[in-house]
Amino acid sequence: MKQTKILLPETEMPTQWYNVAADLNNPPAPPLGPDGKVMDPSAMSAIFADNIIEQEVSTQRWIDIPEAVREIYQQWRPTPMFRAHRLEEALGTPAKIYYKYEGISPAGSHKLNSAIPQAYYNKMAGITRLTTETGAGQWGSSLSLAGQMFGIDVRVYMVKVSFQQKPFRRSMMQTWGGEVLASPTDLTETGRKILAQDPDNQGSLGIAISEAVEEAASREDTKYSLGSVLNHVLLHQTIIGLEAKKQFAMVGDSPDMIFAPCGGGSNFGGVAFPFFADAAAGGKQARLVAVEPTSCPSLTKGHYAYDFGDTEGHTPMTLQYTLGHDFMPPGIHAGGLRYHGASSLVSQMYHEKLIEAVAVPQVATFDAGVQFARAEGIIPAPESNHAIRACIDEALRCKESGEQKTLFFNLSGHGHFDMVSYDKYLNKELEDYDYPQSEIDAALERLPKTAL
Repeated sequence: MKQTKILLPETEMPTQWYNVAADLNNPPAPPLGPDGKVMDPSAMSAIFADNIIEQEVSTQRWIDIPEAVREIYQQWRPTPMFRAHRLEEALGTPAKIYYKYEGISPAGSHKLNSAIPQAYYNKMAGITRLTTETGAGQWGSSLSLAGQMFGIDVRVYMVKVSFQQKPFRRSMMQTWGGEVLASPTDLTETGRKILAQDPDNQGSLGIAISEAVEEAASREDTKYSLGSVLNHVLLHQTIIGLEAKKQFAMVGDSPDMIFAPCGGGSNFGGVAFPFFADAAAGGKQARLVAVEPTSCPSLTKGHYAYDFGDTEGHTPMTLQYTLGHDFMPPGIHAGGLRYHGASSLVSQMYHEKLIEAVAVPQVATFDAGVQFARAEGIIPAPESNHAIRACIDEALRCKESGEQKTLFFNLSGHGHFDMVSYDKYLNKELEDYDYPQSEIDAALERLPKTAL
């Protein structure tokens, strides 16, 4: 029989995370304060625990995973890697296709990989309460569960359009003890200001971040937790790629191209960065492809500049590819990708041409997700469909050229709570959103002038 599942024993689960900052030729650009001056890391202590800040600014290549975190990871890690034999056959491609399946986590996605350590480090720092944002609900679900495991209360500001589209993700958070609010709310100054301007505002990740940060900064017992973008979040996610490298070694193969969805960057960084380490050490250089929606094309159409991570400017400014912090994305169904910017590490690597990026339209991603589900059986999250789309496109190019490439993508979560989106696709009610360049240009004009 052909091998389909590549299963890594628990004893082989990585004991350290990989920090890509150690292998970049140029050091990561420092964050800036509202005055445009370099921010001292201690200034972030208003919203982050000190042990989290240490990881955020670290340039150490390997960082130990605490034993308490590894013990919880073992409930679902290592995650399986699959050879997509049936998809290869359906496509008629000579390419080999592999995927890592993060949907087996209790929360159904890769987000728990960072939620667990963030809750752990906050618990060690004596924090009893966390605020956060969520788009599709996968991060909010993950942090709600992590908070429950470590005895920390969690309040989640959920982007209103996703709050309405994905009621069962809301139920998951509440089941695990999380308090869920549709953002923008009338509980924060940020929310009240935005609702006064537009009472029907459908929300965005930038707005939800502003609300969560505002609340965390105003309470002594509360810190903020972010599900993507920041260096420490991408660090935690590298366990995906580190496991995958071991799994490829088990079958004597290695990827030529790696695809992952990219909104804030944790998904992409988690699977791609460990393979970049091979190239940095003089080994094989796989092509690393970040896949974003055409409606939120921060890498492919954004501007490389310092910008805030949230709508209202409560966060430090980081050097990133951005569409402007007040960019208002359309209400696409891949809620986790509805973000105006990208991780500073991912942005730097894209700017230095160490990675690639491509934008794909919404309907085409669901085409790919359904094709994958009919071949492999797993219904993917809408975010994951972006990576599947780009991988299938490359597999079809291999069919035309006869190339026998090894392709690998991160199946970052299942779509069991996204069936309303699939219903709309199957009923031909989904639309493509190609964000107008004029709107992007207008948002870029409003970038912080102090940082230019």
